Amino acid sequence: MRKTKSIMNHKSAKHMLLERPWFIVLALAGLIGGALLITSFIRSTDNTLSLCSTAKTTAQSIAEYTATPIQLQSIVHYATSRTVPQQTFDEISISLEVLKDRLPCNFLVFGLGRDSLMWASLNPGGTTVFMEEDPEWIQAVLKDAPSLRAHHVQYRTQLSQADRLLKTYRSEPKCLPANAFPIRYNEKCPLALTSLPDEFYDTEWDLIMVDAPKGYFATAPGRMAAIFSSAVMARNRKGAGTTHVFLHDVDRKVEKAYANEFLCEKYRVKSAGRLWHFEIPNAANMSDQPGDRFC
Repeated sequence: MRKTKSIMNHKSAKHMLLERPWFIVLALAGLIGGALLITSFIRSTDNTLSLCSTAKTTAQSIAEYTATPIQLQSIVHYATSRTVPQQTFDEISISLEVLKDRLPCNFLVFGLGRDSLMWASLNPGGTTVFMEEDPEWIQAVLKDAPSLRAHHVQYRTQLSQADRLLKTYRSEPKCLPANAFPIRYNEKCPLALTSLPDEFYDTEWDLIMVDAPKGYFATAPGRMAAIFSSAVMARNRKGAGTTHVFLHDVDRKVEKAYANEFLCEKYRVKSAGRLWHFEIPNAANMSDQPGDRFC
């Protein structure tokens, strides 16, 4: 009985720590600091099997590594601010594991917010681009973090259309997986993102984070088009490897329904809290895939 109470007290204390902003700030600083060392090790470690040589190389690389300006800015920002990212530590950790394996990489983020500086700093040497629908919010965020690469985007959908679009999209041939790409010119499919900056279409994205646009009131754009377009781009990847798609707020009806329809349950590899992680192969590696369905 005493042991049971001890375990319960330990879990309660841990939960309280995770809910405190200062604990999250310290955890983020640890994540970013760890990323600096991991990046250093990856860039400088040779292929030798000698333990002594590896240890010497690692120590030298850590000593010589110079953090990027955005990494230093990120550490200072989160260490001196009460503002913390929207995602939880467990949710962030899933994306971080993939970033560590793929960096430097092309990282596309739908949404600009309190975690943007963190995401950019966790991809040193890579390309991290943010898509945001609110121009005033872009100005507010870039005022404190001008080095972020953010684009203003406009969407053709509204959340109130989500159910109808999901039921009827197959009636439009240009919405089908075999015909939806390239989405830049796909005006006939209402779920295709056609008015984004050239960088969106001209870059092959290794990681895509869908944490926007707004999707909690009827006239908001909703995330239907972002999810659909992410699935289309992942299926049409030309380079080696898979595309990692992270979808936040899967506790909401629309996000969950569109994830199951376009990102596919069979490609979901991890989850934490309100985040689902999908690893999607290109269409050439989908031998069992019907031509008129994504999943």
